[in-house]
Amino acid sequence: MSKHMCPIHQFYRTWRTISLKTEQLASTPQRWLCKVNCHTGPEVDLQLNERKGAANNQVTKKRIKERPSCQPVLDCFDQQYSQELGDLWPSVRAVLLEPQSWQYGVMLNRFSVVTDIAQILQSQGFSTLLPETDVSASLCDVPSAVSNSEDQEGKDSLLPPHCISKCPPNDPHLQPDQASHALGQDLQSEPSQTLPRPSLQCYIHPYPLRFPSQAHRPGQLKQYYLLNAASLLPVLALQVRDGEKVLDLCSAPGGKALAIMQCATPALLCCNEPDPHRRDWLAKTLESFLPHPLNSRVIVSAQDGRCFGQSEAGTYDKVLVDAPCSNDRSWLYSSSSQQGGQRLKERGRLPALQAQLLRSALSAVRPGGLVVYSTCTLSSSENYAVIETVLNDCPEAEPEGLWDEIAIPLSKSFAFSPARPGHAPTLHKPSPQPQNGTASSYHHRLGILVVPQPGKTWGPMFLSRIRRRK
Repeated sequence: MSKHMCPIHQFYRTWRTISLKTEQLASTPQRWLCKVNCHTGPEVDLQLNERKGAANNQVTKKRIKERPSCQPVLDCFDQQYSQELGDLWPSVRAVLLEPQSWQYGVMLNRFSVVTDIAQILQSQGFSTLLPETDVSASLCDVPSAVSNSEDQEGKDSLLPPHCISKCPPNDPHLQPDQASHALGQDLQSEPSQTLPRPSLQCYIHPYPLRFPSQAHRPGQLKQYYLLNAASLLPVLALQVRDGEKVLDLCSAPGGKALAIMQCATPALLCCNEPDPHRRDWLAKTLESFLPHPLNSRVIVSAQDGRCFGQSEAGTYDKVLVDAPCSNDRSWLYSSSSQQGGQRLKERGRLPALQAQLLRSALSAVRPGGLVVYSTCTLSSSENYAVIETVLNDCPEAEPEGLWDEIAIPLSKSFAFSPARPGHAPTLHKPSPQPQNGTASSYHHRLGILVVPQPGKTWGPMFLSRIRRRK
């Protein structure tokens, strides 16, 4: 090893040294596997082989396995997104085709001791995405408004599993080996009955440094969750407050549910997932991050999301619809041309499903409540078009612009494109009186789109907020 180590080697050397002291990682040999998903891309295999007698515990081996992109999917993206994104598409395309450039966020878990992790992150050049906010930590003991939801049988999704894509679980060590949907057993590391102050803390780095995953250990809470930082924006747009009743309609793998619990302590958080396999992943995720005292506040249900609005009409203050979508990052790396082609064939059916889920959410929220719709695709037919369709069908729904609230304050970290579908976009805020009049202004209110760019490789992530009129 040369005297001057590269930043990545310095990063893993520091992490390895401290992790041995805190016993957060599994025993030797250390092995972190990061499977393909919308956050990590093609398989990355980082093996840290500890040499006996080594004084500095340095990284001794690093191997990166690249999987080629799926040509049918790339051809489809080139045709569609060159029209929808215009001159912006070449730079987006370059980022999507270079997983080594993808950045990663580290969301800390307020229910675990994270001082050591925060120090490691800061020492390696990570910074907080959001300033700490003075959020009330008062708890509101409101009885559960959802009855028997844990006992309901799951229903199959509208599309086959290989055709529906939502962000898969970020932690490759999580395995669906428990059928229980409860939050788990007594946790050795659980805090006292007084829960810590709500605070969403996410660390990001200007370079694509990959922080290692923590293995699931029964009875212990994990300290952090790895994610695409853009996936936090729908949670911020939801504006959850202490004591509210919240529905996460398409909850698996659970990252946004965890983010909700970092932002506030709701009276009820119902995490809904109809697919049994994904529901097991969701339950394990919640068990890994949330303490036992929250069992009465966070439940897992198995309803068909399209029917939730009928069975739970007007029940919730806030509803998140992180809809199944044609996940651009994972679809681009489909395992075969056949799989990619099959996904593209089924792609046209997704907007109808997404509209059904959004209508159901608007029925499940109380008058005056908020619904946030999000996807991790650039496709305007699954984003803006779905919002327009539902607004036309639901006169009680009123869209709320997110540009001033989300895009402007976070423009240093994310690249946003508010352009209309089929027109060349701009990464700057539209003028108050756009040249094409109220049509463009109205479209701007339909939602905002995070587009991956060099140095800001977060996304894709579309989000839209709708208020149900009183």
